[in-house]
Amino acid sequence: MTRRLRLFPLNAVLFPGAILNLHVFEPRYRQMISECLDANEAFGVVLIREGKDCGDTEVMPHDVGTTAEICDVTPLPAGRYYISTTGRRRFRIQDVVSREPYLLVDVEYLEEELDDPGAVVELSDEVRQEFREYVRLLVEFSGTSADYDVPSDPVDASFIIGDALQVADTMKQRLLELSNTQQRLTVELGFLRRLLPQLRTLLERKAEQAPVERDDAPGGTFRTHQEQFFGKHFSLN
Repeated sequence: MTRRLRLFPLNAVLFPGAILNLHVFEPRYRQMISECLDANEAFGVVLIREGKDCGDTEVMPHDVGTTAEICDVTPLPAGRYYISTTGRRRFRIQDVVSREPYLLVDVEYLEEELDDPGAVVELSDEVRQEFREYVRLLVEFSGTSADYDVPSDPVDASFIIGDALQVADTMKQRLLELSNTQQRLTVELGFLRRLLPQLRTLLERKAEQAPVERDDAPGGTFRTHQEQFFGKHFSLN
């Protein structure tokens, strides 16, 4: 069964369970969000395949996207909105109904496939373990905190991990389009096993780079330290 859905094409991939915050300012999307709020309906988010951005009336989206449920709305001046949404259901576009004032499409909702439940749970545990190490290394490298609450359910976990991976949007789109949880977890495990050695190498190189001390820097060590943050051109006073 097909359903009609308002569409918001973006340069981003939305996974079920993931949070997406948007500043809605273009007239066509202000109208779309207003209609969604009045009807208490979600809209669809899809990654742009061809076209400059969501303002391009001829933009071509990928076929598979995710519905975005509006969870919080902050009205702004000039009819703009700041909205917080949560990804809910995956869908496949069947037909483009219209492009004005925004993309309106007929979609078919996609159901998740599970093969061997026991094998999926075992694979999920393995991916979760690798992902925890991935997050730890990212935090160590960047110096910023990160907190990912990975669900125990393998399906939900596969989506949250897919959203968190620092890979190209085309790779995320590939993960989103996989209809089988076991396939998605397997691909994610492959990503993690390639990314982890790269992160460890980056951390080793970072550790080898000792802070530079310059004897010629006015102000000595303190000034050299300041230049790392503010540049060379600041007052001597």
